[in-house]
Amino acid sequence: MDIENAKNAYSAGASQGSTGIPVSVPSGRLYAFDCLAAAVLDDRGAVVGWTGTAEDLTGFRAEEVCGRPVQELVADLPHDLRGATEMPESGRVRLWHQCGVTIDVTFRTTKVEGSAEVLVLVAPTHHVADHEQGAALLRALSAQDRITIALHDTDLTTVQTNATPDPPDGRPVQPGTRLCDVLCTEDADSLEAVLRQVLETGVPVVRRNQQVSWRHDPARRHTLSLSAFRLEDVRGRPTGVAALYIDSADHRARRHLDLAREVAERVGGSLDVVRTAQALADVLVPAFGDLAAVDLAHSVFDGEEPAKQPGGGEMGNAALAPAAAVWPAGIKRGDPVPPFPDHPLLRSFRRGETVVFSLDDFIAMVGDPQLVEYLVPKDAHSVMVAPLHARGLTLGAISAWRCGRSDPFTEDEADLMKQIASRGALAIDNARRYTREHRAAVALQLLLLPPATTDTPAAETASAYLPAGGGAEISGDWYDAISLPSLRLALVAGDVIGHGMPASVTMGRLRTAIQTLADLELEPDELLTRIADLVQRLAAEAPPGDHDIVGATCLYAVYDPVTRRCAIASAGHPPPVLLRPDGTAEAVGISPGPPLALSGMPYESTMIDLEPGSVLALYTDGLVEQRDRDIDQGLQRLTEALAAYCRPDRALDETGRALLADLTDQAPRDDATLLLARTRAVPAENTAHWEIPADPAAVSKAREWITRQLTMWGLDDLLFTTELIVSELVTNAIRYGRPPMDLRLIRHNVLVCEVTDSSSTQPRLRRARTTDEGGRGLFLVAQLGGRWGCRHGQNGKTIWSEQAIQDSPST
Repeated sequence: MDIENAKNAYSAGASQGSTGIPVSVPSGRLYAFDCLAAAVLDDRGAVVGWTGTAEDLTGFRAEEVCGRPVQELVADLPHDLRGATEMPESGRVRLWHQCGVTIDVTFRTTKVEGSAEVLVLVAPTHHVADHEQGAALLRALSAQDRITIALHDTDLTTVQTNATPDPPDGRPVQPGTRLCDVLCTEDADSLEAVLRQVLETGVPVVRRNQQVSWRHDPARRHTLSLSAFRLEDVRGRPTGVAALYIDSADHRARRHLDLAREVAERVGGSLDVVRTAQALADVLVPAFGDLAAVDLAHSVFDGEEPAKQPGGGEMGNAALAPAAAVWPAGIKRGDPVPPFPDHPLLRSFRRGETVVFSLDDFIAMVGDPQLVEYLVPKDAHSVMVAPLHARGLTLGAISAWRCGRSDPFTEDEADLMKQIASRGALAIDNARRYTREHRAAVALQLLLLPPATTDTPAAETASAYLPAGGGAEISGDWYDAISLPSLRLALVAGDVIGHGMPASVTMGRLRTAIQTLADLELEPDELLTRIADLVQRLAAEAPPGDHDIVGATCLYAVYDPVTRRCAIASAGHPPPVLLRPDGTAEAVGISPGPPLALSGMPYESTMIDLEPGSVLALYTDGLVEQRDRDIDQGLQRLTEALAAYCRPDRALDETGRALLADLTDQAPRDDATLLLARTRAVPAENTAHWEIPADPAAVSKAREWITRQLTMWGLDDLLFTTELIVSELVTNAIRYGRPPMDLRLIRHNVLVCEVTDSSSTQPRLRRARTTDEGGRGLFLVAQLGGRWGCRHGQNGKTIWSEQAIQDSPST
């Protein structure tokens, strides 16, 4: 087929679409060439020379193209070449193939010396692009400082390399040499064995680490990363091996930097000593060693300072990695570390140095074969031990084991371990110091809190307290159950703003103040008002900048087992939850006032009736407000849990623990307190009540009432003193008070005498002079009774006196 027929065939194929081009020439002959195609043109552009490779490229024989213009071979001549009088030096065109298709080629031209003829060299464009990219890749690889490229022939002699002659850093190969010329004989034989295997099998080797020593420096070991693949000719016959030798120093340095960065990121995120130690062990495996263990002085676990030089027998294991590994019997988490005999390497460790033991060194140090079997992991060949030293204290030690075919530890790895141990020791010491401070704060908090359970005529109470954990400081939550006169009971729950020791101290001051004011028998709203004034004074005393962090919320409730009523007031505190005897539970509707840090706003008391056997739950927000729920959701969950857990046949303290475990996180971010009170009632037959007329003659009537009632109760031994007390109280009420007036007796483990009148005057105890006609009444009351007092209500005041009942049954 000539050139015109090729054009016609191309046109016919194009008219049929992309799938209609007839191609009868094998594609391998079209696109795979070993040499460049060449042609010679005369000064008019006619072909005068045509090589065999040109025939292979186009399919046209020399007799078909010689003497014809070269333009006839070009399809779609570019615009910049049309009308040109001279051949360009280079370019890209499409040539006709004998079968009618076109070939994208790149050409270069050069004039034949001493002649007007032009030599044209042509190659398929995609081959040229591949060649250029390959050449660029080879140049880039050859320019790398840490990568040596070597081409070895079938005898493994170096044919070509980018290594400079006689390099100062000991390149592994040089042109025209064998590996044994630059490496120690044993190392060269080992590498040549690998290369020979690649040459024989054709299976490449990728990133194989090899320890070698240069002939000029046999004492120093280097790590090379070897990658090799077989070279073949066009017929697939082996012609040699291409090898890439990468100096692992940079790779190792990057790995060390990555490990140091990972230690900085992962170790120290917890303020728990054991978790911090475990994070340190985890980060070392498998990046640094096959196994790792962290041993700490026993005192560090408790937050205390260790001895100056803790050794064997004074330390216990805190962490092992990996946790799933089969460790020897003597290495168990939490177990004490056995003592070791004196040894030079052990003395180096005690001086703060990182030491490396080979298996033989370790066996020699231990001395006891049974102890070796007890301590050494299976297949271990070396161990590195570094002291955990921080702020002048040796907290413990970290050890890393290498087993099996892993490389031994090197000197630079010992330096890395020293850095890792230093950072890990600081993190562990921070956790230790936090543990000490947290335990001290918790201990102070627990000392300031009342007993967990109480048993009073008004109610039995049980409380539970869970301090903040997971790195959070305690926040000064508290509860209280205060016995009041007339068998009443005050219930308190509060939450101080702030954390740590200052919060605990503030809590202690507030609890003391509330107990003092509770003895004055103030109404809940009035008591909170006075506490708010106290908090304002505390804020004023605080250092500048801390005024806004002094404050608290508080709930104060007073339950009277005689009337079975409970008065509740809140200073910004969540409402209590009430579980009734029928099993229904609900949050008590109250009108909360502002937190105690604010003043100027009144507080309001809410009065509710409580049946005997009811359970009133007071709590702090740490119990109901968690990461996954807000306070409203938490209150609903507490209400449901109280109904589910609290049963009459279940101990109240057990119920409290179950509620705390169910409602709080494992490591809560805030303190959580719970106070449960199961109410009781004084039976009606244990009380007596009379109205006192405003007549001095009522004093004798009151004595008659008392005598009759005490006789009925079998308290004849208290008749005389009770008559005197009642006479004085009734006389004072008639003389100084206002009607209406009442007399009430309450019998339980004490006998309570109460006289109430509508006057708000405050009685005062004083010592009367010899010539005074009065002023001795309250003195007699105070002497005859166990204690006495006065409380004010909305409609007057009540003066009361208590006397102990000997061997009285609990009613």
